[in-house]
Amino acid sequence: MTEVTRLFDFPYFQLQHKPNPKALVTKYDGKWKPTSTQEYVDNSNAMSRALLRLGVQKDDKIAVISTANRTEWNIMDIGILQLGAQNIPIYPTISAEDYEYVLNHSESIYCFVSDVEVLEKVRKVQANTKIKEVYSFDHIEGCKHYSELLELGKDESNQPEVELRKDAVKSSDLATIIYTSGTTGKPKGVMLSHWNITSNALDSSPRVPHVEGENRILSFLPICHVFERVLIYVYQYAGMSIYYAEGIDKIGDNAKEIKPNLMSVVPRLLEKVFDKIMHKGEELSGIKKGLFFWAVRLAERWEPYGANGGWYEFQLKIANKLIFSKWRDALGGNLSTMVSGSAALQPRLARIFGAAGMQIMEGYGLTETSPVVAVGMYKDNYYKVGTVGKPIDNVEVKIADDGELLIKGPNVMMGYYKDPVKTAEVMTGDFFHTGDKGEIDADGFLKITGRKKEMFKTSGGKYVIPPLLENDMKQSLFIEQIMVVGEGEKMPAALIQPNFDFIRDWIDFKQNGVGKTDTEIANSEIVINRIQEEIDKYNKHFGKWEQIKRFELTPDVWSIEGGHLTPTMKMKRAIIVGIYQDLYDKIYRA
Repeated sequence: MTEVTRLFDFPYFQLQHKPNPKALVTKYDGKWKPTSTQEYVDNSNAMSRALLRLGVQKDDKIAVISTANRTEWNIMDIGILQLGAQNIPIYPTISAEDYEYVLNHSESIYCFVSDVEVLEKVRKVQANTKIKEVYSFDHIEGCKHYSELLELGKDESNQPEVELRKDAVKSSDLATIIYTSGTTGKPKGVMLSHWNITSNALDSSPRVPHVEGENRILSFLPICHVFERVLIYVYQYAGMSIYYAEGIDKIGDNAKEIKPNLMSVVPRLLEKVFDKIMHKGEELSGIKKGLFFWAVRLAERWEPYGANGGWYEFQLKIANKLIFSKWRDALGGNLSTMVSGSAALQPRLARIFGAAGMQIMEGYGLTETSPVVAVGMYKDNYYKVGTVGKPIDNVEVKIADDGELLIKGPNVMMGYYKDPVKTAEVMTGDFFHTGDKGEIDADGFLKITGRKKEMFKTSGGKYVIPPLLENDMKQSLFIEQIMVVGEGEKMPAALIQPNFDFIRDWIDFKQNGVGKTDTEIANSEIVINRIQEEIDKYNKHFGKWEQIKRFELTPDVWSIEGGHLTPTMKMKRAIIVGIYQDLYDKIYRA
């Protein structure tokens, strides 16, 4: 093979150029089980042969739903795509009703699930869909196991037909339909061709850092989302070893076990990691506590490429030896780079982790752009704090007159499945309208300034950009989530989910006798007054017209399951207002 043009070409390219005995690694029964590149290709072909025997035709749709990333997902992916069929990945955390919608809208005929929890949701709606059979990756009583198909595919007599099917797949053919979580209404099915995603992986590859020897990746962001999925193809192309985390709650343990060099993250995770670090710092005393917070203050001033000068770099070496080395050890000791996407990253976190030797390369993209539009890279001065790097090769970014980002390139989607009207609404010629606003500086770095739809006017005619305030105020250890409201109202205000865990510890230390349930915390005058101090502090960074004048604390945790957040942790703004309409009315109508 000389060229990669379709998604299933990636493992074959790796086999030819960089075969890896640990291409994909998943933990089963407490032990890491590696799958070599050869086994990966062999099992994918066995799956293709089995699916042929089940009667799968070109353009048939097969759904894959997995709670955690695992090797089986990749084998299904290649096994499906080689036949000219489409892989329909579905977020595991959505409701059974949403499963039913996606399965029916995509017309999926087979479904593969990871575990009993997902299976139960599928079983609730299966009779209302075209699903012929469900297979599971875990062994579950009453459900056919994925290994039955590998066994069915052991007979290689129909491999020539698999090869014919592979040869017939063109790079322009539909590869997958990814249903965007959406913040309102039913999810849209984004149609991505083989070349949409393949070109994006190839054009993103030069931005991935390499170290000598084995490169170990820790993967935990949902592979059903195109951000992690395209990175998995990038890692395969580079011949890296991909270790799948057991779950988001096991990232620290898994990182210590495998000592990753690189992983992808979302800002929400980094915020939580940093909150835990700061909480541990608060528990120190004496000189240790003094050194800890000296190092943090130093890190907050970090600039890349030694721009702060020799004396700063000398102090940073001391901070690294005494403080930051312990942070790195907690994540395995070898983690030098994290790729961040899906939402805006606080520049403060970029500086602090960068100073600690774990540089965060922020990127930008959308499902509709397969997804990468731009991403930072430390080498060659392609990194600047507060930006999402420079656009990748072959992707053109244009700023419209109203500041909206328009994207053109081989990565732009084929359209929304069964919805030409919505497709036409977001396309002008070859340019895709992102709905995001941004600017490109004199050095070619892209900066995202907000969402067109999220910006609003108060009744006084003043514009407010919620993400700018929210991102700043989430630096507070007392604030877990914050949503700025006030469209058409006389002033900006906020709905805030307190950081209940941090506040529980803070209350123990500062004030005994205060109730510790979430509801009691949200109604506590002590907590409300303390968060008012935080709001006052961060308000100083903004003009008087955009400062938060009032806020209300929500009595529960904002979650995917509760409907507050999308599976990629974005706030469902209209839904959050609806859930807390009483608090909204208290702000503006009381």
